[in-house]
Amino acid sequence: MTLIAPSGVEVLGHLEPGYRDILSHEALGFLAGLHRRFEKRRQSLLRYRKERQAELDQGALLMFPHETVDIRSGEWKVRPAPADLQDRRVEITGPVDRKMVVNALNSGAKCFMADFEDATAPLWSNLIEGQINLRDANLRDIDFTDPKNNKRYQVKDDAAVLIVRPRGWHLDERHVHVNGQAISGSLFDFGLYVFHNHAALKERGTAPYFYLPKLESRLEARLWSLVFQHAEDELGLERGTLRATVLIETLPAAFELDEILYELKDHIVGLNCGRWDYIFSYIKRLKSRPDHVLPDRSAVTMSVPFMAAYSRRVVAVCHRRGAHAMGGMSAFIPVKNDPEANAAATEKVREDKLREVKNGHDGTWVAHPDLVPVAMEVFNQHMKGPNQLERPADPHERPVTTQQLLEAPAGDITDAGVNDNIDVAIRYIAAWLGGRGAVPIRNLMEDAATAEIARAQLWQWRTFGKSTAEGVELTGPMLGNKIEDICSSIQDEVPDQAELCDRIRAAADILTELVLSTEFAEFLTLPAYDRLTSELKAPMKLMEFED
Repeated sequence: MTLIAPSGVEVLGHLEPGYRDILSHEALGFLAGLHRRFEKRRQSLLRYRKERQAELDQGALLMFPHETVDIRSGEWKVRPAPADLQDRRVEITGPVDRKMVVNALNSGAKCFMADFEDATAPLWSNLIEGQINLRDANLRDIDFTDPKNNKRYQVKDDAAVLIVRPRGWHLDERHVHVNGQAISGSLFDFGLYVFHNHAALKERGTAPYFYLPKLESRLEARLWSLVFQHAEDELGLERGTLRATVLIETLPAAFELDEILYELKDHIVGLNCGRWDYIFSYIKRLKSRPDHVLPDRSAVTMSVPFMAAYSRRVVAVCHRRGAHAMGGMSAFIPVKNDPEANAAATEKVREDKLREVKNGHDGTWVAHPDLVPVAMEVFNQHMKGPNQLERPADPHERPVTTQQLLEAPAGDITDAGVNDNIDVAIRYIAAWLGGRGAVPIRNLMEDAATAEIARAQLWQWRTFGKSTAEGVELTGPMLGNKIEDICSSIQDEVPDQAELCDRIRAAADILTELVLSTEFAEFLTLPAYDRLTSELKAPMKLMEFED
């Protein structure tokens, strides 16, 4: 059958059976409405990011905004969380493929964050099939048969609460154009999910819930608030039906926590410490400051001063405003066939979760089902209620200062740290180009955020002429040669896989460009997305499907 798209809407992505249900005339019309109403404001906010960065590069200081002091000093609270988001002590996160969706919902975690962003490479098939999987999950019409053992898995009755993370404001979805412009990736992911799932979720006594990534200011939060209100009005939903948790994973956002909560106060339920993107943002936004160069990635833990201050501030502000303060992701994952290494990784996760619950966080993240019981045990032992919103504030703890949020940690840059950053970045980008967004590498779960740290540090170290503790100067030629050497070594691991070797080569080329460029690229996923979409065909106003 043939399906005609709404006026002004063009679809470039290939069309498989089943896609027509997601890309229906009505759904595309809803997306077009979001685009036409909010695209101009989105582009304005992206320009504001660049203007703000230029000011920081010229010596401006990050600080708490003077113009919003009344918001910070006022006595107000956000709308209380719905019943099924009161207890979020352990959340599991991961991509939107069918196996992950089923396993995560059955993991025993309180919530599952289905991730269209850092854990999903934006292949067209990943995005549309991800929407199909989430629709089926909400209808409880989803299963998965493991081809290895032919075992069939279905979603249990006590499944985790589903929360969806759309892509950040900076990303386009080039497979769908409205009036000749690519639609926002954020609005594409959000729009399709809310359009197709609000009715089924309401029938089950819940609603569409979201994690909002990479916000840099209250103005970006305000845009999401307007989007939520528009969607509620268009779909006939009561105000406050759509609920969100905002990831605090950019340095500028840490200075506007009250303001972000205030802008979204009818829709927000909490803030989350997105620690890995936060470290990346620290490097990116302070990239012109030689006194803010970070040591090896492995040394930048949650115990270093600027990260500990960030965690404390999120907890303090959230609890004052009646919002949940969610902890972040430990990168450690189970180690198969090595009991000693697995025990060490498990203990690292346990220590991380213990620190979070004692700091006052209301919940935490894990990346693997086997770690749900580990985190759950820690939070069950130290958090007797559904959350810690009523936990009294420490009267001796002073408010976090600008200096504490910006204080660079001490530590070495090592040869091993340089090699690790290059190796991880190449492996991750190669996997991303192949359609995978969450990749286990040497017993750590790497996603776009951790790969961003790796390539950003290499750029930072080269830019400021740093040397390793072993005395090696990190020049452009040296890093270029090192990238080539490590690329060749990785290719040697898969000599008979030509396609994979080509992706490894492409990943090394992207990394070299990012590391040796005079200008710092905002996101590695932007040049990588150019590669993914380089073969798009001319727009198709008519979408043809086979029955």
